[in-house]
Formats: sequence, C-alpha cells, structure tokens
Amino acid sequence: MNDTHIAADGILDAHRRVTVVGAGVIGSSWTALFLAKGLTVTVTDPLPDADRQLHDQLRQTIPTLRALGLPTADLDRNLRFEADLGKAVADADVVQENGPERLDVKQDLFARIEQSARPDALLLSSTSGIRATDIAQALRQPERLVIGHPFNPPHLIPLVEVVPGERTGQDVVERAVAFYTALGKMPQVLRKEVPGFVANRLQAALFREAVNLVVEGVVTESELDNIVTSSIGLRWAVAGPFQSFHLGGGPGGLPHFLEHLGPGLESLWRDLGTPELDEPTNQLLSGQAHFGASVEELEAARDAAQIKVLQAASAPLALTTEPARKRVASDD
Repeated sequence: MNDTHIAADGILDAHRRVTVVGAGVIGSSWTALFLAKGLTVTVTDPLPDADRQLHDQLRQTIPTLRALGLPTADLDRNLRFEADLGKAVADADVVQENGPERLDVKQDLFARIEQSARPDALLLSSTSGIRATDIAQALRQPERLVIGHPFNPPHLIPLVEVVPGERTGQDVVERAVAFYTALGKMPQVLRKEVPGFVANRLQAALFREAVNLVVEGVVTESELDNIVTSSIGLRWAVAGPFQSFHLGGGPGGLPHFLEHLGPGLESLWRDLGTPELDEPTNQLLSGQAHFGASVEELEAARDAAQIKVLQAASAPLALTTEPARKRVASDD
C-alpha cells in the first residue's frame, strides 16, 4: 500500500462514523459511497417508508460501485436507520446533510444537528446553491459549517464543491477537503460564495440556451442532446472551456484566441436567448421528453457509459515529442 492509500485510510479512520441526513436521491447515493468505502453509516429521514426506499436505491447503485472497483458484498452491513435526528447525529464524526433545498428547512436542521452532534463533528451540507453563510445564521458556532456540494450522482461523479461561509473555519475546510479526497472524490474549494456555486451556474447557462434553441425551433431536444454529446461534451470531458480555447488559439494559445476569435464570441453573447420556463415552454419541453426507455433504464445506461468516460479520461496521456522532431527534420 503506497503512502497515498495510507494517508487516505488514516483520514477515513478518523471519520468512520457518518450520519446522512435525508435519504433521497443524493442522500442514498452518498450512503452507497460511504458504505462501499467501509464507513459506518447512520441514515435519518422522517418520511414514511424511507428505510425501504433507501435499501431499494442502494441495490440500484451496486452495478456502478462494482464497475468502479468498490466492494459491494453485504453493502448494508454497516448501515443503520434512525428516524430521530438527535439520536442519529449524536456519535457522528461526519454529518452530510441532504434535506430539502429551502433555507428555512436547512437552518432548522442544522440548529437541531448542532444541539446533538459532538463539538468536533464535521458538519457538511449537500445544498446545490444556498450559501453556508445564510444556513449558519441558525448556529451558535457558524464556523463549523461548510458546503460539500456533490454533482449527481455522488457515488459516481468525482466533483465536490467545497464552499466555506464567511465565518467557516479554515480547519473545517481542510478537514472537508481531506475527507472527500480520501473517499476518492475531487474536491474544489471555491474562493467566493455565489448562488448556485460553479458547476450548476455553468449547467444553467448552457441549459438556458438549449431551451432557447428548442423554443425557437432551431433543433429538437434529441437533436440538441446529440450535438452536445458528439462535440463539446466529449471535449470538456478531457479539457475544460479555458484549456479548450487555449488549444483553439494554436501556438499563440488563449491570448491569440481572444484577440482573433474573441470578438465573434462576444457577439454571440449578445445574441443568446433569455427564455422563460412558463407554461407554454414547459409543455413544449415536456412534449419532446421521450427517450425510448424508463428513467431507471436510462440511469443504468448513463452510469455505465459515464464509467467508461471516467476511465478513459483518467488514463495517462501518451505524450511524445516525436511529431515535433519530424516537423523540424522536414523543415530542414
């Protein structure tokens, strides 16, 4: 076992008892990952039948976990369900909250969590856009809270946006980064709080223009999806927007791109649409949402394909200077 694995094991040993608050789609996915990493997980959710639904969703994650090389035998052996929030968080090293996306609900949850959790417990929220500063207003010790926003589904997609509030302690941020890294995630600390954070803002910007193009009759939903997955989707899986445009600038890189192609790009910004999700638009979009399979079947196919993309994108690039040497020789 190399030093990296030893360090990761040490971090997980120090954060072995995790409580997941909320057993919905995100909470269940987190639970699957925590269990597959050998952690002891307590899940709490007040909804009736939440325990059964959690086990059903855990079973659905097993093929993906196996494909990722994670153990799945007796996946739920270290799982406990506790409906009482106070009891569920009392002995936790880590609390990962996944409640409804409402500020008042999250403030109430964390006020109650703080009352019962140990003073050294790591308090994390999966919120997709609410600021830690706002949630922490309900806490006696706001420095304890930090956002750990995953990209869905958390057991598969690597990104976790770690977003500190105005009063979040630096030690809390560092613990959160270490914890997520030890789980095999890719945490990214944001330098500033903004609504929606980064990934969802980018997703919202692209989706706004996607809706506009469908509403304007330029393409159908399926045609637009095909365009994305056969162009920028492939490109961005290995190089983000800035690196892609840096490469698009040739030897001059991004400065050359901005000088020569920037004006055209800027003119497109002024032409982008600003559709509204009103009733006619929602009906149009819903009427085209036919993908030839059930949601469960589509999820399974998506996850299987996503694993292949992750594996390909993480493979080391076979870079060589041989083509450059050949060009020099031919120039001579």
